[in-house]
Amino acid sequence: MLAASAPSRRVNIGTTDDSIEIVAFAPGINAAELDVSIDKGLLTIAGERKPARSEASGDTRDDSRTYAQERFAGAFRRVIELPQNADPDKVQAHYANGCLSITVGKREASRPRAITVQ
Repeated sequence: MLAASAPSRRVNIGTTDDSIEIVAFAPGINAAELDVSIDKGLLTIAGERKPARSEASGDTRDDSRTYAQERFAGAFRRVIELPQNADPDKVQAHYANGCLSITVGKREASRPRAITVQ
């Protein structure tokens, strides 16, 4: 169901009666640098995390050497295969506190409904 390129962004995926809920963890990324698209049942999340300030500004001392670097910097892309009942015309995305929340509505015909017995 999931395909990812290294380094992958971690996601939580869940469902309600009306929608598919996706939360992608993307701390330290400017919302304007996130690209969310949907095509042929695939939801793509792409973006770029800028290097830390000292790396970006070249503010590294000659006597300072990095011996462990766990913070990823650079471009990323995550592709999520959506269920067939996902409606590509009903997608909303919101970014806050380092989390990108995406809601994909379900097609009307796929929602559970009660059948009245006569």
